[in-house]
Amino acid sequence: MENRKKIQIINGPNLNLLGIREKDIYGTESFETFFTQLQIDFPEFELYYFQSNIEGEIIDQLHKVGFGFDGILINAGGYTHTSVAIGDAISSINAPTIEIHISNVFAREPYRHVSLIGKHCIGAISGFGVQSYRLGLDYFTSKQ
Repeated sequence: MENRKKIQIINGPNLNLLGIREKDIYGTESFETFFTQLQIDFPEFELYYFQSNIEGEIIDQLHKVGFGFDGILINAGGYTHTSVAIGDAISSINAPTIEIHISNVFAREPYRHVSLIGKHCIGAISGFGVQSYRLGLDYFTSKQ
């Protein structure tokens, strides 16, 4: 397929443990398995996946793709609630960015109700398990 849009998925800390950690909240499937299915289900996109537990590496990845990609889905994990720097990185780039959460952060601890990155994103999707990423891709599909 020619001229496929490039979409970067960025996952933050502890999301490398999907399928292993807190299965009642995060499910039993690894993200790598889910990502392979996304690539099959969304052939109109060139999908890229990046995960890091390190704040600076997430910022570097945003800088790397933020001026040449057509969209970014970011699940910054715990950094959502603490990282001014990731928020600043999102505000500095051109690629439209959607904040993603697997769990419903508003049904969890009060500190999770605050996002320091959300105001820099075009929207947020929360609470639909890993399907939250699929909903983000559906948005970019509608913008083709």
